[in-house]
Amino acid sequence: MKKNILSLFFGFFAGLVSGFFGAGGGLLLIPFFSLYLKEDEVKSRATTIFCIFFLALVSSFFYLKNSSIDWVVGIKSGIGGIIGGFIGSKLLNKISSIWLNILFVIFLIYSGLKFVF
Repeated sequence: MKKNILSLFFGFFAGLVSGFFGAGGGLLLIPFFSLYLKEDEVKSRATTIFCIFFLALVSSFFYLKNSSIDWVVGIKSGIGGIIGGFIGSKLLNKISSIWLNILFVIFLIYSGLKFVF
């Protein structure tokens, strides 16, 4: 029961962050699944991607309602995202958990520094 309540809370928080900032929900869910729910790295990332689908679907509805979507950029990026998602999901099963964590931390540091500077 506690696991279900925690999952709902973290899902709510990830959705709030995703809707507010336009991204970031997954950055909260991966550590939650790995550290609190003790899922392995591959399962944590795969479950996060599945959750992001719903976060993006709901947020997109409201952005669409407010005419905030640039369709040309969105479709082109979406096509690239489909290709990248396919390749990334194939690589996910081939990379060790240690390297996944290292790459994730490097990505977070890089992203954080880009926002600051």
